[in-house]
Formats: sequence, C-alpha cells, structure tokens
Amino acid sequence: MPRYVALLRGINLGGHNVKMVRLKGLFEELGYKNVETFIASGNVIFESASKSVPAMEKKIAAHIEKSLGFPALTFLRTDEELATVLEHKACAELGARALYIGFLTAPLSKESHANIMKHSTKSDEFHVRGREVYWLCRTGMSDSPFFRIGIEKAAKVKATVRNVATIAKLVDKYPANKKRQK
Repeated sequence: MPRYVALLRGINLGGHNVKMVRLKGLFEELGYKNVETFIASGNVIFESASKSVPAMEKKIAAHIEKSLGFPALTFLRTDEELATVLEHKACAELGARALYIGFLTAPLSKESHANIMKHSTKSDEFHVRGREVYWLCRTGMSDSPFFRIGIEKAAKVKATVRNVATIAKLVDKYPANKKRQK
C-alpha cells in the first residue's frame, strides 16, 4: 500500500493549535492506515490504497476544515517523491544558513517560474523542479527581503514551506524502501 506524507499548511500557526493525537484521529476517520504525525507542524504520514492524490488532498482538507473549523491546505507526496526532493542539487549547497522547500499543488507555469526567479539575489537563490521551489537563503529567512513576499505570493500559486532539515528527518524516519505491513 502506498505511503504518503501530508504537508499541511496552517497547523499550529496563527492560533490554530491542534494536538497531534487529534490530527492523527482525523486521518484515521478518513480510513487511512498506519497514521503517524511528525513534529507539531502539520506533517502526517499514512498509507492509502487510493492513488488519486488530488482527490485525497481535497478530501483531507475538507475534513480538517469541517472538523476543526479552519482551512488547512494539504500537499501530498509519496515517500519516494519526498526522497527525490532531497536529491536536488540545491540540497547539496554548502555555506547556506538555510534551505527551504516550497511544496506546490502543481508545477509552475512559465510566468510563475519567471516571477520566482526574478527575486534571486546574492543572498536568495531559487531552483524550481516539478512541484517544488527550492529557496537557498544565505542570510536566514527573517533577514531576507523575500521573506515578506514568499513563494506563494511570488509564484501566484498555493504552497507550504518546510526547512530541508525537516524533510531530511522525514525521509530518514520513513524511507521509501522500508518494508511495510499489508
């Protein structure tokens, strides 16, 4: 059964505090198996026989909003896709204080890609691959002028952002080749 990682936007931010046991329960209510949460920032790992990522994203987002009373955009990746994210050359860059990865619902249009790239400076470098935007922030996120703009506004597409360290920990904890029970 495929394993997915749900990257939820807006969990435990802006006054939307959710206990991880509650979040786990919401996924179990939807029939997902082997549900686990990972750090309290809206990362949920689960298994599902469904192969329709867009349908699952909509189903999860709707259930969270109905149950908790606020929206939490949902971005799904398989464990294999998440491992591939770390293979990008931006992840190997040395000397950066921080690398952030923006997860998108779909690949960027040419216009959106250009909008992201025009924000490149000595301290902010961007790479785009598939449904991810890599933001190499050499000054630290809060010191960057791009921080006030953000990936979502610059690209004009919905996104959620994670630090590369979080993604690396997820990939280490849930490797794509780990044997799963059926």
